[in-house]
Amino acid sequence: CQYKTILVADVPRVKCKEHGVVTVSVPWAEPGSGFTAMFEALVIDWLKEASTAAVSRLMGLSWNAIDGIMQRAVKRGLSRREELSMTQIGVDETAFKKRHDYVTIVSDQEAGTVLFVGEDRKKATLKAWYESLTEAQREAIESISMDMWPAFINATLESLPKVEDKIAFDKFHVAKYLGEAVDKVRRQEHKTLMAEGYEDLKGSKYDWLTNPDNMTRKQKDRFKALRDSTLKTARAWAIKELAMSLWHYVSKTWARKGWEQWLSWAVRSRLEPIKKVAKTIKEHLWGILNAIVLKVSNGPAEGLNSRIKMIKVRSRGFRNKERFANAIYFHLGGLDLYPDGITR
Repeated sequence: CQYKTILVADVPRVKCKEHGVVTVSVPWAEPGSGFTAMFEALVIDWLKEASTAAVSRLMGLSWNAIDGIMQRAVKRGLSRREELSMTQIGVDETAFKKRHDYVTIVSDQEAGTVLFVGEDRKKATLKAWYESLTEAQREAIESISMDMWPAFINATLESLPKVEDKIAFDKFHVAKYLGEAVDKVRRQEHKTLMAEGYEDLKGSKYDWLTNPDNMTRKQKDRFKALRDSTLKTARAWAIKELAMSLWHYVSKTWARKGWEQWLSWAVRSRLEPIKKVAKTIKEHLWGILNAIVLKVSNGPAEGLNSRIKMIKVRSRGFRNKERFANAIYFHLGGLDLYPDGITR
């Protein structure tokens, strides 16, 4: 009735020799909760829309009380989660705090939900999750999209059966490495040109990093002159663009031929940043070819990563990784969070 209401009841209890003192379950609340089921459901509704601190102010309760409701909701949802049946998964990392402090995120690519949050990005963490699956679940996995982080690769190779043709290295990360290489070439060349009194590359940083399809007419006209020039940066950009055009193959044999030709050009380019990325791509070509043939990418995982960043910003960060993981499961786990008898 829009008033703060306190419900007081003497709940019958028995003293059991085996289990100790046990109270009778009541229809209006769940065990261990100081709130009615309907009130917890209301708080869960608000938590989906606002931060814990905001809901705390709105409800006139402590931050810890609201956080406790979220923790119980996630615990309830995870316990209700049916046996996982995923065929395409993504493995990614997301930053918990600065200074290379990460957590591992395993997601269902088809459902768009988070399956697992690991406390770090070490091999043992991901391997432990794989080992928690049944043999049938491991065999049902058809593709694992990830970046080229060795810990993820080794954990997957050691944990899943016949997985060499299932690990796919994402186009997004290949593009990222090549984009960074082009930018390094640009910075080096810009420094040399400026020392000689030329400003050809001044203010052009984002022209080389922007997809031409997303440029305005004015940007395209300006960039065309740079792209068609004899600058080293123009050559590095052309090498990157050719690599991005090699993802349309259907046959692994033809895809391999295309990439081997690209590698030949990249290695002979005399551009050290490009040559360095080419070496990395050559070492991981098998997973790139898998991604091309399987037609999978880490795009869904990157989308979840963006949503995780929004959760972190809205909450002004988290005290510890346990609460961080809890918030990820709450918002992105696809869980049934509400108390028994409450439906939405």
